Amino acid sequence: MSILASQSTDRIDRLWKALADVDAVIIGAGAGLSVSAGFVYDGERFHRYFADFEEKYHFRDMYSGGFYPFSSPEEYWAYWSRYIYINRYTDAPKPVYQDLYRLVKDSDYFVLTTNVDHCFQKAGFDKRRLFYTQGDYGLFQCSEPCHQKTYDNESQVLQMLKHQTDRKIPTGLIPRCPVCGKPMSMNLRSDNTFVEDRGWHLAAKRYGQFLESHKNRKVLFLELGTGMNTPGIIKFPFWRMAHEWPNAMYACVNLNEAFAPDEIREKSICINDDIGTVLKQNNAPLSGGF
Repeated sequence: MSILASQSTDRIDRLWKALADVDAVIIGAGAGLSVSAGFVYDGERFHRYFADFEEKYHFRDMYSGGFYPFSSPEEYWAYWSRYIYINRYTDAPKPVYQDLYRLVKDSDYFVLTTNVDHCFQKAGFDKRRLFYTQGDYGLFQCSEPCHQKTYDNESQVLQMLKHQTDRKIPTGLIPRCPVCGKPMSMNLRSDNTFVEDRGWHLAAKRYGQFLESHKNRKVLFLELGTGMNTPGIIKFPFWRMAHEWPNAMYACVNLNEAFAPDEIREKSICINDDIGTVLKQNNAPLSGGF
């Protein structure tokens, strides 16, 4: 075994021991977790669903296509209905979220995530212990917005998929706000039009209460697949709380991006490896409970 492999194994063993020893686990999840589960936005998966758009417009991944200035709302929603369907209403190719759930399901846990693909709930996580800070592919909102409410979009998305031809949906299927009649948009945080509905505020309150009730207990902040696009949501607060809370630890699993500041180095476990690979090494549930 190489030195690097040995170091990784030692850190993974430390992670399992920490998980078994703490009173609670606070999971912070970013895009890297879904990538590990197979929700990639380029390559074969992109070609399979968007070859016609790629041939005409020459973008090479779903993310780039999401910013393309399509000439009509009919084409825009043909693209986005596919995008939403495969990234929200289909299952991830790999059972990474299920492995994570088996690991923590009997523990006192809470999840803070910037992901918008609903994978946590589909894997069995209690929605009362989830805070989706950046929205949900499965929700529409008024693009204005004229009111602070969101709407489930599954039936509309399926209709758009069923009836689109030549990269366009019928005009009558363009989603419009039921209040003001203006176009709907996805409930995704991209600018100041993002709707924080009642469910969003309830989840934020539950997360705040969880933090307050656990700050003097033995807690592991477990960061999975979070990069530096929005570090102020998960990474920086986790670092700060791990530093300030006397009984807290910090762990990060992220392929080639796992690190911690010097101030918490002694209470940190950083594993530069694929999240799914790490979880497969120990997917038995923890022995702790509520």
